[in-house]
Amino acid sequence: MSFAFARSAQYKWAVVAMLWFVCFFNYADRQAIFSVFPSLKTELHLSDVQLGIIGSSFMWMYALFGPLAGWLCDRLPRKTLILGGLIFWSAVTAATAIAHSYTQLIICRSLGGLGEAFYFPASMSLIGDYHHPDTRSRAMSIHQSSVYAGSIAGGAVSGYLGQYYSWRSSFSAFGLLGIALGMILWRLLLEPKRDGAHIEQTKTANAGPVEGIKSVFQTPLALLLMLIFMGANFVAVIFLAWMPIFLYRKFSMSLSMSGFSGTAYLQIASVLGVLAGGLAADALVKRNYPSSKSARMFVQSLGLLCGVPFLFLVGWSISVKIVVLAMMGFGFFKGLYDANIFASLYDVVPVEIRGTAAGLMNSIGWLGGGVAPVAIAVAASRYGMSACISATAAIYLMLGMLLIGSALMHAGRRLPSQ
Repeated sequence: MSFAFARSAQYKWAVVAMLWFVCFFNYADRQAIFSVFPSLKTELHLSDVQLGIIGSSFMWMYALFGPLAGWLCDRLPRKTLILGGLIFWSAVTAATAIAHSYTQLIICRSLGGLGEAFYFPASMSLIGDYHHPDTRSRAMSIHQSSVYAGSIAGGAVSGYLGQYYSWRSSFSAFGLLGIALGMILWRLLLEPKRDGAHIEQTKTANAGPVEGIKSVFQTPLALLLMLIFMGANFVAVIFLAWMPIFLYRKFSMSLSMSGFSGTAYLQIASVLGVLAGGLAADALVKRNYPSSKSARMFVQSLGLLCGVPFLFLVGWSISVKIVVLAMMGFGFFKGLYDANIFASLYDVVPVEIRGTAAGLMNSIGWLGGGVAPVAIAVAASRYGMSACISATAAIYLMLGMLLIGSALMHAGRRLPSQ
């Protein structure tokens, strides 16, 4: 790659494209397990709670190492963390194919969570350096669309291969392809200078992890965004983990069809929503910038509040068509919220601790997500899966009201950084 192209305006979008494919495997690898829950349950004689623990073990490790990953990405080359992490978690994904016990699956899922914990803080920091506020939401929303594409591929491919071949096949395929991608991108992805995006290093940037986390905790609005992300992620993980088996049981779908339907409709709608959310947020920021730091929060709150009725319908509808339409409605408005998760955070924290803040947000958010698979398995045994899914509408309503109230309170305040 020529040095001139690396410094061109086009390269900042090439970075988004390269990270899009890395993130695709990040989510395909983690989603693949959920579509083969029925096969795992039969082959290894597992209960629903044990299945939930398999799903949660990834998220617990992911959350545990989030703050450390964020702190390291403020200090080490982000390219190394991104691609080194990709190769590591892809190798673990491939190793999952040879797991033959409940304990081995827990170990593989946990190690996968460890590897993937380094990706989002480093990738968001990298995109934040290449893209200033006028294009940041668009860049991050395009990148976010890979989350949904990867989830669709992980769910659909894993379900198809699990039905017609073996549940192990998809883990071998995704793992080997991810390793190959990491090797290809090692020469193409370039690490920018930290001051390339007008970042001035301060004593905060040279502080230890505890000081960095303390600095984030001293920003109340950042903490609020993290707590809202925890709640939103709790709802999202319920759908990622349990929708395939919910459709498999409630509507007697095949393993392949439930894996596809449980991910594809919701995630395709989320792609449209996340692109719309990025465009809308950047337009509002451009109109108000630099006088307001709540523009992206308004878009997020709209996504949460409008998603409420669709969440309720998913659980209680007895028609497949209605469930699919409700999943698409929820997916679109979920995308509006997701488009600005990290862009909103970057609006309220100093630039020199973006990585630490993103890692901490990931950690707190996935603490909520990590509880979801087990919590729903336990609650569903008493109240039924349909009631539990519909109850998530109340969580979205509460989060939406809290976020829009905070956005109104902070309207007109100046952004702390660019």
